[in-house]
Amino acid sequence: MLPIINELGALPGLEFQELFTFFILLLLASLRVGSFLISAPFFGGRMVPLQIRIVFSFCLGFWILGTVKFPDLSILLSVSLIPLVLQEIFIGLTVGMVMTICFAAASLAGEKIAATSGLAFASQVDPTGGGQSPVISQILILFLILTFFAINGHLIVLSLLYKSFDFYPVGEFTEYGNLVGAGIAASDILFKSAAIIVLPIVVVLLFVNVSIGFITKSAPQLNLFSFGFPMTLIGAFFILFYSVDAIAFALKDLIQNILDLVIPLLVDQRDG
Repeated sequence: MLPIINELGALPGLEFQELFTFFILLLLASLRVGSFLISAPFFGGRMVPLQIRIVFSFCLGFWILGTVKFPDLSILLSVSLIPLVLQEIFIGLTVGMVMTICFAAASLAGEKIAATSGLAFASQVDPTGGGQSPVISQILILFLILTFFAINGHLIVLSLLYKSFDFYPVGEFTEYGNLVGAGIAASDILFKSAAIIVLPIVVVLLFVNVSIGFITKSAPQLNLFSFGFPMTLIGAFFILFYSVDAIAFALKDLIQNILDLVIPLLVDQRDG
């Protein structure tokens, strides 16, 4: 081995400075995707360990590395690198938070349904957020996540992040107002979608409660706890059972609204 090294003069490889530059480029290519994975629904939940998210973001960054347009080397090796890092983190976190706000529509709808039907006390630890939420909220959230993955929504969003490097290269993003506007629009989608899911079920439960009120008024021996509460629970279960198809269409429309909000933010905005 030593004679071969002496004949060639040196082994092929990267110099230390080139290796340091490579790690900086890999970091910049991974920050946008990694920030998205931290703040996005499901990917940013506690059910996905932080180590897996870090490894996955660096794997995606290594894949994106060959297509990203980076600034000059003099900028990457100076203090100007700090604003670039903050910019990439801001973009990824904003896109992830916009999706998280929209996904919260299912949780909000479940909480209102549970409060109306008397199931608000049935709370469990939410695996995505870590806090406690009603069981109906968790069912709707899991239903939404399953629908999102079933229509390949995660692949669409990741491809949009990949294409965003062509429209917004590293260090050239200046549309900060559009990110703030996307957050406000996500709040609008949150309340509208939650109302669409909640209103039909809550209206039917209102009629059930009114009917129970007439029955308990005419028969005082049937008090609220011995008659009204069980009937409300049974009515809520039947309403949710027969509303599965309608809820599925509402969640599909919610996912479409999310994609319609994220696509102009990452791709079509520069063309417009």
